[in-house]
Parts: sequence; structure tokens; C-alpha cells
Amino acid sequence: MERLISKRSKLFSEVLAESIGTFALVFAGTGAVMVNVMTEGVITHLGVSFIFGAVVAAMIYATGHISGAHFNPAVTLAFWSSKVLPTQKVLPYIIGQLSGGILASLLLRIALGNVANMGATLPLDDNWLQSLVLETILTFILMFVILGSGLDRRAPIGFAGVAIGLTVGLEAACMGPITGASMNPTRSLAPAIIAHLWQHQWLYIVGPVLGAQLAVWIYRQLSNNFHDFDHKN
Repeated sequence: MERLISKRSKLFSEVLAESIGTFALVFAGTGAVMVNVMTEGVITHLGVSFIFGAVVAAMIYATGHISGAHFNPAVTLAFWSSKVLPTQKVLPYIIGQLSGGILASLLLRIALGNVANMGATLPLDDNWLQSLVLETILTFILMFVILGSGLDRRAPIGFAGVAIGLTVGLEAACMGPITGASMNPTRSLAPAIIAHLWQHQWLYIVGPVLGAQLAVWIYRQLSNNFHDFDHKN
């Protein structure tokens, strides 16, 4: 009984950490998008990209030792298919991520109003195919960096947060004007739900999940079928 209670307590802590981390990501990142519009570009596109990367890096260092710092259903599913994350944790993690993201968007709506579609992502000129391809590639690169810097025991210790945060920032700077550079279903769905914006949101689920799974398949070949991974979760 005590062991069961301990396991449930640990899972609760992990899910809470995922919720808080995703809350911070959506609140700071999409909040920056909204404030940039409200202030007529004071933050700038590069500034918004930096904020996304910085908050991801900060929350990785804050919660990585608790939950693994996914903050992204596509990453959670990729960790599961890599056999790093047990099956029973997948749904609670995703629920925690969605809850944190939606709460962040709701509070932004209360504080700032319905500005810039709450920072939701949309494909440029309604070109969903272009954005689907780009979101798949962007998430592949991000997940590849996560696997290589965060899970492979051969990687330098302590640099995963920097590597992953920089990847998020540079990809947002590069492709943000085209796709929104989501790479994360929760980052897109949370503001879309609060803004009641549904068009093309499916691609921000399909693209990131597909890209992350492709990265898992490729990295499997580079890590001796994941035997070089540090399985902590």
C-alpha cells in the first residue's frame, strides 16, 4: 500500500511539473506574441523567438529532474515509443500539459483580451500543406536534439536545456512567420481553444507527432536501439 501511494505521489509530482512547465511556455511565449501586437512590434519577431527558447530552457532546468521536462504531447509520445516513458504515464502527462497550456491562455485572455488570436498558430496564406511539411521537419530537428542532448548518455552533461532552448528559438526565428513554428500540439491548441480558432489546427497535431516519431526512428539507428540511452523515467 505504501509503495502504491508513493508511486501515485511521484506521478502526481511529475504531472504537476509538466503542467507548470507547459503553463510557463504558453504564458510567456504566446503572451509575447500578444504583447508584440499590442505594442506595435516592440518585442519584435526575434524577441518572441528568444522568449520561446528561453522559457523552454529555463523550465527544463527547473523541472527536468522531476518529470523529464516534456511540455509537449509529441515529445511525450516520442519518449513512449523510445521506451523511455512507461505507458501508464503517457495520458496523465498529456492531460497535465493541456491543462497547463489552457490555463495559461485563459489567464492571458483575462489579462490582455482576445489579441492576435491569443498567439495561436496559423499557416501563412492558408497553405496547410506547406506548414504541415515544415512543422514535421521542425519537430524532427527538435526531437533529434532532445534525444541526442537529453537522453543519450554519451552527450555532455548539463547542456540539454541550452541545446533544446536554442533549437526552439532558432526554429521559431527561421520559420515562425510561415507556420508559427509550433512543434507542439499544446502550444497551438491551448490558445486556439480559448480564441475559438479551429481552422488548420489539425496540422499542428499531425506534423509535430509525425516529426517526433521520425526522429525516434532515426535516432534508434544511432544509439544501438536506444541502449545508449539513460532510462530514468
